[in-house]
Amino acid sequence: MKHEKRRYHPALIAVELLSFFKNSVGFYLFLFILKASSTSTWVIWGRYILIIASVFTIISIVLKWSTIRYEITNDTIIIYEGIFIKKQRHIAFSRIHNHTSNTNFVHRWFKLTSLKLDTGTTGDHSAIEFPVITIEERKRILSKLDGKQDSEQDEKEKRMNPLTGRTVHFQSTKKDLIRASFTSLSFLAIFPLLSAIYFNLAEYFQIEDTAENALDYLFIHWWILIILFIFALAISIVIGFFKTSMKYGNYVISDNQEQIFIEKGIGNFTSFSIQKNRVQAVIVEQTLLKRILGLASIKLISTSSFEGDDQETSSLYPFMPKHKAYEILHKMLPNYYIEEHMERFPTKVLWLKLLRPYYLTIFTIIGLYFFKKEWLWISAIIFTLSILLRVLDYLFTSYIRHGNTVQIRKGGLTNSTFVTHRERIQQITVKHSWLQRQFGVATLLFSNKAKPLYESELYGVPREEASTFFNWYHKKSLDNNQTP
Repeated sequence: MKHEKRRYHPALIAVELLSFFKNSVGFYLFLFILKASSTSTWVIWGRYILIIASVFTIISIVLKWSTIRYEITNDTIIIYEGIFIKKQRHIAFSRIHNHTSNTNFVHRWFKLTSLKLDTGTTGDHSAIEFPVITIEERKRILSKLDGKQDSEQDEKEKRMNPLTGRTVHFQSTKKDLIRASFTSLSFLAIFPLLSAIYFNLAEYFQIEDTAENALDYLFIHWWILIILFIFALAISIVIGFFKTSMKYGNYVISDNQEQIFIEKGIGNFTSFSIQKNRVQAVIVEQTLLKRILGLASIKLISTSSFEGDDQETSSLYPFMPKHKAYEILHKMLPNYYIEEHMERFPTKVLWLKLLRPYYLTIFTIIGLYFFKKEWLWISAIIFTLSILLRVLDYLFTSYIRHGNTVQIRKGGLTNSTFVTHRERIQQITVKHSWLQRQFGVATLLFSNKAKPLYESELYGVPREEASTFFNWYHKKSLDNNQTP
């Protein structure tokens, strides 16, 4: 059967050009508008370099669209690329673990989308990207991919397309978005923004005297100041809710037998899928505010977790009530059960934490002594905060090991709970410093396969318990050898 080589949609040129314009508009404003009357050599050369770079970028975008092609066979994706040096990449369907789709406002104009397929490896070619394709083409690629993977799992059984027949576990409501906008504190972003605008205007228009007079007037008529503050706060709340709705609106968590699906966003729509058998660990994160409000964020660590901002996509709704998040997690991944009551460390670990060097305090004292002696008192505040954080870290650090599961909780202001299984752990490292040896404790380092390698550290484990952990993990290799 002959398979057709296809180009990306021509709208790729518009998407790339808009992206370039967004990144370079600041340079054009600075060099051609703010410095329009400048005759400085560096400004003139800067304009020439910017124009040459713009022309080169436009030409390269057009050449990229005209030279890159792709082909979908029965079990392989082939990418043809290169202008002067031609290259071919062959990626078998069996190597593809997860996929994510992103539809921004530019895609919506042309009724298009993007698709990213992750292979679980590292490096420049760790993912296959289709930056601009039609929605029908995306469905065609996923349907071939899902059909092939399903047949590999069970050749005798014909499965349905996993894009249908899902079980929906969570769908965000207006109440959830209001809670998220307040918990994320996004409504406070307007105040530093107003401050930055004021100082920039003050620099160019010399409004200091007018502002001081206005401020004196407001302090005398304090009720006007209160009204203005409430008005600014109301505007910031509306803006914060709008930003949160754009990012977390239409948030849906669903699954089927093999995969977990996460979809979110209004202006910029993103969908993500992860195979359940690729999940290596689960992390529950709670900031201080989330602990007070009883909320939690659950992240899924997989063999193909995307790097950068995309890691947020592999999280369950980050402002969900903790009990509900646990319930959804247990329904989708029954093997990942989170225990609330765990083993605490002995008191000697607290003294060990307090005796560790206070490097930040030392550097602060040295810096202030040489540059700002009158501010040396700040080092006392930093030292006090360091002690407080270490005490909180001790109070919230605990662990439990039951069966083949290990669970670690640590952190002071931001608390994280790490859960994984013995067969998912790549290696366990036991290490101890001279100070730890005096207290009879060690540090355990758990490494899980992810991209990049995910490591979780447990500081201050009693030496006997560390040895037990090591022997517990060693049974993994014995069990694997005994398995026929």
